Amino acid sequence: MAMHLLLLADTHVPRRARDLPPAVWDAVDAADVVIHAGDWVGVSLLDALSARAARLIGVYGNNDLGVLRERLPLVARATLEGVRIAVVHETGASMGRTERMAVEYPDTDLLVFGHSHIPWDTTASTGLRILNPGSPTDRRSMPACTYLTATVANGVLSEVGMHEVR
Repeated sequence: MAMHLLLLADTHVPRRARDLPPAVWDAVDAADVVIHAGDWVGVSLLDALSARAARLIGVYGNNDLGVLRERLPLVARATLEGVRIAVVHETGASMGRTERMAVEYPDTDLLVFGHSHIPWDTTASTGLRILNPGSPTDRRSMPACTYLTATVANGVLSEVGMHEVR
């Protein structure tokens, strides 16, 4: 059975935005699993996503303190429909990231990360897929805010799509 994923990071609620955009909440409702790669900033969004998402996997980021660090791990791991997933906020410099993460996460099929607010989609020579959904609330140097969706089934990640929030 296919599982539909929503990938988020760097939401920075309530500092950069009061709430997630309506399109993102619609994607939460449509997803079987929501993955958040850190920098929530406020615990209210963690509580709201925990209540609304069918399943939530999240980590804390460099801007997450106090209760967020108490409730969330630095690295989260899950196997969904045979796909081994790791989630982390920071991965270091972009130069050499793909192969460096393949060494750091050798038992992983998909690594989801955040921090840069820049969407990223690469595959290492080992087959590790590395995704950054960007940010749905703070586009920084990007033309639009973004998030990702994907499907996992029978050990395969597919239908990875980037969505712009304007």
